[in-house]
Amino acid sequence: MVVSKLRPDGTVEVDRDRLDQLYSQLGTSGADGVVSRAMEELAVRLAKVDSSYRKGQFAEMQRAARSMIAISEQIGMVTFARVAGDVKALALTDDSTALAACVERLMRIGENSLLAVWDLQGASL
Repeated sequence: MVVSKLRPDGTVEVDRDRLDQLYSQLGTSGADGVVSRAMEELAVRLAKVDSSYRKGQFAEMQRAARSMIAISEQIGMVTFARVAGDVKALALTDDSTALAACVERLMRIGENSLLAVWDLQGASL
């Protein structure tokens, strides 16, 4: 018997043009502040989704996911916004298997997205 270990895809897409636009509009200092605050809020809401999921508070989880969509789109986290949308859509359905998979994917994508934007923020934007 052969056992294969699956490696879930954690690749993220960051809209570099969106970040460049933010830096052009607000300047380095202003954009750094916006991006930093957005990343902090996303980390807090990501933890809220995880906590709400574990407690079975699906309406609360849906609200947290909905707010993550707008925040992540603001700073160009394309994949994060899409997966948060999937969690939001599944939060109040009876598909517990799909919800569990999406919440787990959101945790992976969220972490990878935060790291990707952090790296881009440190680069020459």
